[in-house]
Amino acid sequence: MSARITLATAGRVLTQLRRDRRTAAMLLLVPGLLMVLLRYVFHDAPQTFDRIGLPLLGVFPFVTMFLVTSVAMLRERTSGTLERLLTTPLHKLDLLLGYGIAFAVAAALQAAVATAVAYGLLGLDTQGPPSLVVGIAIANAVLGMALGLFVSAFARSEFQAVQFMPAVVLPQVLLCGLLTPREDMVNWLRAASDVLPMTYAVDALTEIGTHAEVTGALIRDTVVVAGAAAGFLVLGAATLRRRTG
Repeated sequence: MSARITLATAGRVLTQLRRDRRTAAMLLLVPGLLMVLLRYVFHDAPQTFDRIGLPLLGVFPFVTMFLVTSVAMLRERTSGTLERLLTTPLHKLDLLLGYGIAFAVAAALQAAVATAVAYGLLGLDTQGPPSLVVGIAIANAVLGMALGLFVSAFARSEFQAVQFMPAVVLPQVLLCGLLTPREDMVNWLRAASDVLPMTYAVDALTEIGTHAEVTGALIRDTVVVAGAAAGFLVLGAATLRRRTG
């Protein structure tokens, strides 16, 4: 592993994102625009916006990073770029960390814009500070990136990569407690939600919404999200191999 190669990989990915204006716009602007839409959906119920809008500041980065990363890595796999890279001194870990750094930078910008819109323009009210919300949003975006890297190994086209969203992402959205409290779910659904990483991201943001200080539950949830991201990066590394046909 080389720090120079890792940073060069991150720079290459960031350059690709900057040149792809549509993708850059989706990453930076769409979460904030969706927050605006949500605010006016609940125009007469600001407390409902506070309850739902805060967790969505973590869900939106997860979804967008999953989509962008799965498609971007699939292009590298199918175009032969990945195979050529793996014949160079580039180590798998250099590639994965490079992607991680690049998308963490993109996630930080995305989270900062969405949080600024939510707090500054839309009046989102939480007990905890916005800086903690940005931190959790970044962690969740990195989790989406790591999961996208992993599932890209099982797709053969960009269309198939997008199809993984309803299979991998939407069940987590339904079971994470965003739509209904998890304690109200039947036992087997509650058990399933306990092993889904998005559950802990939503729980962490809920803690920020209801507590002004850093709680033990917030630390636990953040560690679980970070651990899940690291685990999917390891699984993603196992799928990085040369293709001969």
